[in-house]
Amino acid sequence: MTITPITMPKWGLTMTEGKVLGWLKHEGDAVAASDELLEIETSKITNVMEAGESGILRRVVAPEGATLPIGGLLAVLAPGDTPETEIDAFVAGFIVPETTDEGGTESTAPSAQEIEVGGKKLRYLDLGAGTGAPVAFIHGFGADLNSWLFNQPALTDRHRTIAFDLPGHGGSGKAVGDRPDASAFAADLYGLLAALGIERVHLVGHSMGGAIACRFALDHAQQVASLTLIASAGLGPDINAAFIDGFVNMDRRRDAQDVLKLLVHDPSLVSRQMVEDVLRYKRLDGVAAALSAIAATWFAGSRQHETFDLAALAMPVQLVWGREDRIIPVAHAETLAGKLPVHILDNAGHLPHMEKTAEVNRLIARFVQG
Repeated sequence: MTITPITMPKWGLTMTEGKVLGWLKHEGDAVAASDELLEIETSKITNVMEAGESGILRRVVAPEGATLPIGGLLAVLAPGDTPETEIDAFVAGFIVPETTDEGGTESTAPSAQEIEVGGKKLRYLDLGAGTGAPVAFIHGFGADLNSWLFNQPALTDRHRTIAFDLPGHGGSGKAVGDRPDASAFAADLYGLLAALGIERVHLVGHSMGGAIACRFALDHAQQVASLTLIASAGLGPDINAAFIDGFVNMDRRRDAQDVLKLLVHDPSLVSRQMVEDVLRYKRLDGVAAALSAIAATWFAGSRQHETFDLAALAMPVQLVWGREDRIIPVAHAETLAGKLPVHILDNAGHLPHMEKTAEVNRLIARFVQG
């Protein structure tokens, strides 16, 4: 008889453990693949874990409030006629995989790399392989490649995937030049892809990263297989200038909490560690000047200064948006419904790829597979 363990997943480079916030299924419930099982709190944000296989939830091992290391046993799926004694033996004999100092298993722990492109240091994470064209993820203003910690691994079975830090962000160099507009960042992406030997790519861009993806697609149309734009900038003039100003100027925990909570539908999703990580990044040398220069170029006068006509793009384009987005209005997507695929997700704000991970991952996967 088949007994299937449900274990604590590893989301992102730095996750070493997760906390069970609550179970969405109960012992004895039938579970189908892709059903939502439980909510897990990580150092970045709370997320929902889905079932990978079908079965009956025979045993919940980790109750609400429990904190487990990566690979720790959360629960057991098994057929209804599996004796309790067999499940007892399976739970008692379960061994958590050994981990490295980075928190991943010995053979699978991912690590970011650095490369010099056009005189700039760029940090990137290169994961996966497959027959499909590679997928490149472009984060938004003030973020980094960890924005994609729930999304990038979902595509690695069929695609090589690249997430990277834009100049001025994350672990990349902090120099952004005199005019860090979409063309400048698109040129950085072009150099990175060339250095990695990638000739054709699917682009997934969030917020400012969406506008960069649009610029790249206009400049290098033959190189782009598709565009997935998530809560994208560059589709209208409106922007929550209070968020931009607040992000640039915040230097205390209280201010950071108030600013970051604007990003999500449910403010409780913003963890203390997320706040600390952002403040730590903002204190790095060169970050304040970089963010100020980017904000002045992109959002001066409380409006967006780069907008793109998606009809001019030759490749397939889809939009994904949170209905409760408080940074860029969902109306920017609604006006394009009927002209291209538009997916507006309920109970999500400006980070639908983190708030509605499973749904967004399915949308991306279906789109890049044609």
